[in-house]
Amino acid sequence: MLKVIYTFFTGLLLATFVGVGIAALYPAPQYPEYPVALEGVDVCLIETTAGNRPCPKAEGMAEPTDEQKQIKRDYDAAVKQHQEDQQRYARNVSITSFACALLFAAIGLLLESRLKLIADGVLLGGLFTLVYGIGWGFATEDNVYRFMVVTIGLVVVLILGYLKFVGPESKR
Repeated sequence: MLKVIYTFFTGLLLATFVGVGIAALYPAPQYPEYPVALEGVDVCLIETTAGNRPCPKAEGMAEPTDEQKQIKRDYDAAVKQHQEDQQRYARNVSITSFACALLFAAIGLLLESRLKLIADGVLLGGLFTLVYGIGWGFATEDNVYRFMVVTIGLVVVLILGYLKFVGPESKR
């Protein structure tokens, strides 16, 4: 039982190592701060076009000045840029995680004959890292990329399963 716990814990630590390492070496883009100049201003008036009002008028809110309208437009552009940067970040983290998962899987398979317990933990770490990468792939909000991520994940898992459970038995 202790061997199973050790294997699981090793795999979990390897996946955590990748996640923390990526966060430390490749930080996520920061969300833009809401401008102080817009506090207490009826932003619904800023967002309206042709007299349409997307939200009801709030009591006690001031009418926006032209300068505040420009600040709001700049802030909205910064938020849109952040969303694009976040998509790119998610894709890069997903690709990096996949590369680490494949490296762990290869190391786990290479160590199989000499250090079975550690090899199993490293292989499990590769699978956990693969799941982590798939999660970041889903954060890209790109359906084609999501499909590619899941397809790659499925292929890797099938190949690893074959090499780990079927391949060695056929050599015996």
